[in-house]
Amino acid sequence: MAIPVIDFSTLNGDKRGETMALLHEACQKWGCFMIENHELDKKLMEKVKQLINIHYEENLKENFYQSEIAKSLDKKQNTSDIDWESAFFIWHRPISNIRNIPNLSEELCQTMDQYIDELLKLAEKLSELMSENLGLEKNYIKEAFSGRNGPAMGTKVAKYPQCPQPQLVRGLREHTDAGGIILLLQDDQVPGLEFFKDGKWVEIPPSKNNAIFVNTGDQVEVLSNGLYKSVVHRVMPDRNGSRLSIASFYNPVAEAIISPSSKLLYPSNYRYGDYLELYGKTKFGEKGPRFESIKNMINGHYK
Repeated sequence: MAIPVIDFSTLNGDKRGETMALLHEACQKWGCFMIENHELDKKLMEKVKQLINIHYEENLKENFYQSEIAKSLDKKQNTSDIDWESAFFIWHRPISNIRNIPNLSEELCQTMDQYIDELLKLAEKLSELMSENLGLEKNYIKEAFSGRNGPAMGTKVAKYPQCPQPQLVRGLREHTDAGGIILLLQDDQVPGLEFFKDGKWVEIPPSKNNAIFVNTGDQVEVLSNGLYKSVVHRVMPDRNGSRLSIASFYNPVAEAIISPSSKLLYPSNYRYGDYLELYGKTKFGEKGPRFESIKNMINGHYK
């Protein structure tokens, strides 16, 4: 089962309609997809990965293998409630904390800031395309996520270290993502990410040519009234290598009030008699406009 691939280079040509339809289907049926030709600076992306790998080797690797997590695996203790990962979280928007994180080099901080500036544009473009596909104003998702300074943006930086007994533990246990649109820059060699679809775990291959892997979180499912899905996924550890994951979250701010768009809701709390009266006048028309008319009626009278 191959995951959908969205070619962003076709969005400005005569294949735009086809690409938008593929994106819509991916959000509905998969809750995830790969983006190619996204126009992010690939040299910058490689530098981000390189610097994070150096940071892990110099500051985190030894501590991980001396941690209680690693010791519990050596002792073959219960590992059902732990994750075989070494991770930290960076906030970028509305306020950055990157220079408060211990041992991050200034070069890594500057490189990550440049990468996020570019990635934020891609996230906003995606939010506009999703809003359009849902029949909403193009800024709908962005505005729903925004506070005074726009949506929130943060990155979970994780290494899933080489694991001597991968059959005993998860890299990251099964979950859905709480937020909005997740954009993943991941390892190009070591696998491990899996999504649950149609009763089966689907392996997501390592990203070649710095393609960006995207999945939608719980808040997109709510805003779309369930049309777009937040899908269960997990990370499996690898016996032969360590996997890099740089997952950036385009999220609502904490004070954002989230609810489904009224345009995507079915009518409710109407008198059936009113519906029958309207149905008699519109029986041979499309039902969508009829539903919209009912939503605009209060006690049998139009607003």
